[in-house]
Amino acid sequence: MKIKQMEADLYCIHCKGETEHCISYVNEKLSSVKCEECEHEIEFNIDVTREFYKEIFARISTKPARITKEYREDLSQLLFSLPIRVISKPYRLLKDIKQSRNVIKGYKKARKNLNQ
Repeated sequence: MKIKQMEADLYCIHCKGETEHCISYVNEKLSSVKCEECEHEIEFNIDVTREFYKEIFARISTKPARITKEYREDLSQLLFSLPIRVISKPYRLLKDIKQSRNVIKGYKKARKNLNQ
């Protein structure tokens, strides 16, 4: 799970003009838009836990097709890289889980602070 931020010039109804805004996405879904001038922010409700489970399901369900594609493209490369990938997979998986947990914690904490 990833949080992406970008900046864009948008029309702000509070500033009555075009100003720079920070746009945040959680897994390609719009999370918030914040005006850098007046600090007005619009938050969109996203169920990050559900997004996490959808991401995991998509990765698991497409794995057989991805391995089949690799097999058909270059069998020798697949066989050569397989032992290394098997050994490194637990570490890559833990890294992804840690990153996702940090995103979920940060998102929930930010939402909690806004609601107070």
